[in-house]
Amino acid sequence: MPPIFEITHKDIAGRIGRLETPHGIVETPTVMPVVNPNIQTIKPSELREFGAEILITNSYIIYRKPELRERALREGLHSLLGFDGPVMTDSGSFQLSVYGEVEVNNTQIIQFQKDIGSDICVPLDIPTPPDVSRNRAESELSVTMERLEEAAGLKGSSLLAAPIQGSTYPDLREDAARKLSGMDFDVYPIGAVVPLMESYRYSDLVDVIVASKKGLSPAAPVHLFGAGHPMMFSLAVALGCDLFDSASYALYAKDGRYMTSRGTHHIEDLQYLPCSCPVCTSYDSNEIIKSENREELLARHNLYVTFAEMREIKQAIREGSLWELVEQRCRSHPKLMDGLRRALRFTEWLLQFDPLTKSTFFYSGPESALRTEVVGYGKKLRNFTFKGKVLIREKHLENEGNYDHVLGFKAPFGPYPVELSETYPFHAEVVKEPDYESLTIALQNVLELMKLNPNAEFTFVCDVEHPLISKIAGFQQ
Repeated sequence: MPPIFEITHKDIAGRIGRLETPHGIVETPTVMPVVNPNIQTIKPSELREFGAEILITNSYIIYRKPELRERALREGLHSLLGFDGPVMTDSGSFQLSVYGEVEVNNTQIIQFQKDIGSDICVPLDIPTPPDVSRNRAESELSVTMERLEEAAGLKGSSLLAAPIQGSTYPDLREDAARKLSGMDFDVYPIGAVVPLMESYRYSDLVDVIVASKKGLSPAAPVHLFGAGHPMMFSLAVALGCDLFDSASYALYAKDGRYMTSRGTHHIEDLQYLPCSCPVCTSYDSNEIIKSENREELLARHNLYVTFAEMREIKQAIREGSLWELVEQRCRSHPKLMDGLRRALRFTEWLLQFDPLTKSTFFYSGPESALRTEVVGYGKKLRNFTFKGKVLIREKHLENEGNYDHVLGFKAPFGPYPVELSETYPFHAEVVKEPDYESLTIALQNVLELMKLNPNAEFTFVCDVEHPLISKIAGFQQ
């Protein structure tokens, strides 16, 4: 049997993949629009035109409404929705988190999802919110793990999801993910993170994602439950998330909100529409505001911009420029920048996934100095062995023939063989006057190279001012 999830391209921990389901192959990363069987702002049959390959709906809502339940059992889920592609079904965990109870047990809702032909079934896990006591997080996680083990024994032809819980305790998330990775599941949703996103706690979200990923097999498809705003997709994809879902496109539209890849605006506040989707090229903001179909028009725009962002992310993965896109997007909001800086604490972990070579390295700020390419190069310095006279210089010098070895100098990398000047990553586009963080790392690498080669005589020629220059001068004497 072919692999269920095949990775075709990678950048950082992000990847383009092919997820096989009973109703076809889905290319990831992608977004699953949430479809409410009772309220359909846009018909599911129309969602393909925006780029949707897979949908998600709530099996508990269908189960509770007799006419929907009977029709789904009689005709099947796909006929009920009018969508012939893959459909994932949630179990009622969201209602459980909101109302405290549901009128169904784990076995019943799993069997119902199988009976109506769901492509990806989700057990009835306990979505533990952030910041609860550790005792509560452990207790509810224990219940979730028992239910997931029960679900694994009920698996049929549908794919089975294993939600990873553990609140805001990274060790609980990692341990749960590691245990679930050894069981018979196909997709791994990271659950109960909507409160973090709603409060813009992106640094905590990064901790949760990385902890979950550390416990999982690198080949496992990961679903970030409830994530649907395009401004944060690139960061989550860079950390290894493959599937996203959200009703935001419709909920925001109902509230008159207009999505962009840099944030959200109330349509009343927009004089000009910064988008070229079919909605924005057919209507101006005033026409949308006054339209009887305002909600539908905004929902359509929100879907267009959502899938446009996913296509941009995929292209960035293909060309090896995902870091550049992540840095651009995270600069759109201070809390996203917090998330990026938290992610950069895990650069050592990200190194194991990042390709060895790419097409580009654009320096766009201090955060670029902590990218995988820079940290990875720092580790490679120990492979450089020199004897005799070594020149490290920023620009070409006339007397270079007097030295046994000539190294270039470029922040944030520091010293590198001049023969590699036109190769990745030393052909990087960097600023003419490096910032303090970039220069610090580059000079630290100079010092490290000198320490690793005590028998060599180093000459460092560079027109920069920095406290580390005095230490380098001490090595030269």
